[in-house]
Amino acid sequence: MNKITPFLWFDSQAEEAATFYTSVFKNSKIGKVMRYDAASAKASGRPEGSVLTVEFELEGLPFTALNGGPVLTMGGGVSFVISCDTQEEIDYYWEKLSAGGEPGQCGWINRDKFGMTWQVVPSMLPELIKTPGGMQAMLGMTKLDIAALKAASQG
Repeated sequence: MNKITPFLWFDSQAEEAATFYTSVFKNSKIGKVMRYDAASAKASGRPEGSVLTVEFELEGLPFTALNGGPVLTMGGGVSFVISCDTQEEIDYYWEKLSAGGEPGQCGWINRDKFGMTWQVVPSMLPELIKTPGGMQAMLGMTKLDIAALKAASQG
């Protein structure tokens, strides 16, 4: 049993978000989908039979998505880091997750189309930003470029 599972609050897009995320990450799947029954629909104001929660996995990490209404929204203070070994991986995740969202600086996607915040970074990033040149290069980028970071870190 996992002790900690990210629990994501959506207005009404939990199933759409889970389906999108499981299409982006290769080793992923949708699990149990719970629906509002008569009592929970009455208490929440949600339509009976509509999606309440969706359990899903991304690369083996369990998540639960909730359709809880507009009371809460995602915040940029929490992000999910995708550690990439190649530029091709960075390009793939950046393209998929930033589409319809808001790219940020230094490999951050401030908000994807569902409001989730991501960091798409090379797995070697700590080494690449040890030098002032590497750090300065990273600070000037949106999507990170491994070759440019390597060149900048070597002076």
